[in-house]
Amino acid sequence: MTPAAQDLIDFVVAEARLIDERRFPEWLELFSEDGIYWMPLEPDQEEEHLTTSLMYEDMLLLRTRVQRLEGQRTFSQKPKSRCQHLLQVPSVDEINHDENLYRTYTPFHYVETRFDEQTLLAGWARHRLCVIEGNLKIKCKRVDLVNCDAPHRNIQLFV
Repeated sequence: MTPAAQDLIDFVVAEARLIDERRFPEWLELFSEDGIYWMPLEPDQEEEHLTTSLMYEDMLLLRTRVQRLEGQRTFSQKPKSRCQHLLQVPSVDEINHDENLYRTYTPFHYVETRFDEQTLLAGWARHRLCVIEGNLKIKCKRVDLVNCDAPHRNIQLFV
């Protein structure tokens, strides 16, 4: 597969839909084995290892969180949290077939709700993608919140 810009845009939109539909095991399959889900704590944060982040999850942590969200004994998810992504059309920032590197940038609004609490988050998602065995995979999904440095309640799902 040699992805075109529309393939990258479609991938980002489909990824958000999997989260909105609580299809977390399928969503997890979109990541490469060394994939990372990162939510920086500071505006314009460049370093993920030496600075605290809101989330920095490798595949082990992502699998653990998906198992928790899918579990029958996860009482903090009774009733289950629900969410909705409202995406601006993703921009394709880079298509580099030679290096197997593809980057997108997507402004979003995200709503998460459980019981009578509703949380609205806004920000930008940056996907760094590659092709593995003919399929697009997420190497890194970076989610920058507009108010990343503000106090936040628990974010239960995936922005």
